[in-house]
Amino acid sequence: MTRRFLILSFFAFALASFAVAAFYVTRPTPVTEASAVSREVAGALTRAYSPVLGPEDAPVTIVEFLDPACEACRAFYPVVKDIMAEHGDAVRVVIRYTPFHGEVSEEAIRVLEAARMQDVFEPVLEALLREQPRWAAHGAAEADLILSIATDAGLDVEAARAQMRAPDVVGVLNQDRSDVEAVGVRQTPTFFVNGRPLDPFGEAELRELVAAEVAESST
Repeated sequence: MTRRFLILSFFAFALASFAVAAFYVTRPTPVTEASAVSREVAGALTRAYSPVLGPEDAPVTIVEFLDPACEACRAFYPVVKDIMAEHGDAVRVVIRYTPFHGEVSEEAIRVLEAARMQDVFEPVLEALLREQPRWAAHGAAEADLILSIATDAGLDVEAARAQMRAPDVVGVLNQDRSDVEAVGVRQTPTFFVNGRPLDPFGEAELRELVAAEVAESST
């Protein structure tokens, strides 16, 4: 009986040890331990022209690949703003255009670029996201409606009509498309925090990753 008990105890201990070891080998990597992207990918995360929300010199940079016609981007925008408010001058957000919805996205991006040139980017972005169901619901660009919404947010529509078609805006669209491909973005929104990808994706995970980077920047 004693020998049998010892044998069973040994196997039970071995099985438990294997389970613990397997957990540590296969457990998901915590979001705060996510590796930074390669140098090549990091070079495509931001551009000098990219719109920035928050202090330019903030120690923590959230890069958001955003499609203004994307419902999930609209839903996540208040979360991003709340994170910025929580951490104050420690966080900035860099917006990268990701026109996954085709013509309607590109038209809105052209308006946003005109807004950036006129220093009204943030209020126009917020207006377009707030009114997104009106102009993006059917996937068809409604340029006049997009411009009307932007005008109510402070855009000079006459100046914008020329700015939207400027060669520089075409260059921005082309470069952002190229960077989206280089980074491997497949959905919007996609976030990077100080070069670290948000994986797995989620509100709690984004808050945790930003908080960890803010804490690290203050040490």
